[in-house]
Amino acid sequence: MAWVGPSTTPEDRDRIIGAGSGTRVHAVEYSWLDSMRSVELYAYRLPADVFEEHDAAVVATTEVRPLGRPERVGDLFELHDEAGIQLRVLNRLHDFWSQIMVSTLEWSGIQLRNARP
Repeated sequence: MAWVGPSTTPEDRDRIIGAGSGTRVHAVEYSWLDSMRSVELYAYRLPADVFEEHDAAVVATTEVRPLGRPERVGDLFELHDEAGIQLRVLNRLHDFWSQIMVSTLEWSGIQLRNARP
């Protein structure tokens, strides 16, 4: 994931996210498309007041109990569209990632160990 932050230059935004393409991009490799289409993902809702910003994360330092039962998230492609987040499908995630890492964009890399070498 990469998104425009307070220090992002217009050049990096246009080069990596794309001119006129919003402020955020998520990327996945082609080999994960079937999993994204078929996953039944559930989310727990948690109380916000126990979380604090810490560096680039939001963390809780005490036990947190869900507010209720987990809720089905729904179609991940549809949710990206509704949120205005560009979803990019790539042959190799690491090529894209290497550009993000040296840019002025904010970023988060989850499960990069599963990407093609």
